[in-house]
Amino acid sequence: MTYSHATSARPRILTGDTPTGQLHLGHWVGSVENRVKLQDKYECYFLLANMHAYTTRADKPDEIRASTIQIVKDWIACGIDPERSTIVLQTECPAIAELTWFLAMLLPFNRVMRNPTLKTEIEDKGLGENYPFGFPMYAVGQCADILAFRPELVPVGEDQVAHIEPCREVARRFNQLYCGVDPHTEDGDYLQAGGLFPIPKAEIGRVGRLPGVDGKKMSKSLNNAIYLTDTPKQIKKKVGQIFTGRQAMDEPGDTSNLLFDYVRAFIPDPDRVAELERKYAAGDDIGDGHVKVEVADAIDAIVAPMRERRADFEGDAGDEKVIELIKAGTRKANEVAEETLYEAKKAMRLDYGRRVLELG
Repeated sequence: MTYSHATSARPRILTGDTPTGQLHLGHWVGSVENRVKLQDKYECYFLLANMHAYTTRADKPDEIRASTIQIVKDWIACGIDPERSTIVLQTECPAIAELTWFLAMLLPFNRVMRNPTLKTEIEDKGLGENYPFGFPMYAVGQCADILAFRPELVPVGEDQVAHIEPCREVARRFNQLYCGVDPHTEDGDYLQAGGLFPIPKAEIGRVGRLPGVDGKKMSKSLNNAIYLTDTPKQIKKKVGQIFTGRQAMDEPGDTSNLLFDYVRAFIPDPDRVAELERKYAAGDDIGDGHVKVEVADAIDAIVAPMRERRADFEGDAGDEKVIELIKAGTRKANEVAEETLYEAKKAMRLDYGRRVLELG
């Protein structure tokens, strides 16, 4: 059996964000920067995982809706172009939910609960044993998010890599069970061997994990994030909170500290980075304050064009423009996801007819 795997000659990408708030610098260097660069080379699908947001915030539908719209504004501000990439709203792509159900039969529950990212989220959010059944289901749902679009690559931050491995496992399992692919097949050969799903690979950004200004994981809840909407004054204030423990300018400094993580992440000139590292390590009359000013300026040089692009989408009129972009992208995405679902159901001997979706 052979399958159609693309609507263009370019290979596919699928990645996205759960609408839990504004995007920050950690999102930018970990994944979003990569997405912007890959738009011309790949057929890109960017998912708004608003269904997943309900796993821990089912009592806050207004917040989830607002965050969903805000993230699209952040994406556009960053350089995601709806003319070149497809924005997908998860809740309006029913093939994802249906595929989640089928894939859940191929992943043992104990395998889902061994996911280290899932365990970390349970701890970080203080859920204990009081989380809904849908919370671990979202780990299976992420597999469906990805496989519904049959991508080759999934650009993610380092903390999301653990979610990609179950997706790879379930893709192999489906191909073996329903498409007759030999279990000894190399990952890159599954399609050629008759499989429906490619075995997707994670693509980590140039900075795998950027800490917050306090050294902990960058997040809204810890109030340690620099947002892509921050003003120059806000950026300068937040960078100023970075602590190194160095006492004086003539004291040798350890460039493995948090401040120099930011230097290496945001100062674009490698020669200047090397110079700052050399002077700082030698105690050559350069203080933390000097370095922080330079880091803040470098960050603002990245964020300033984002603020300008975002200004075109402010207010209620901007929200309406975003909703129309979401609808247009999701219509296109449904064509792809429905094709995948039909082919999956056909492989499972469930092909009783195609359905046609229309998003009003």
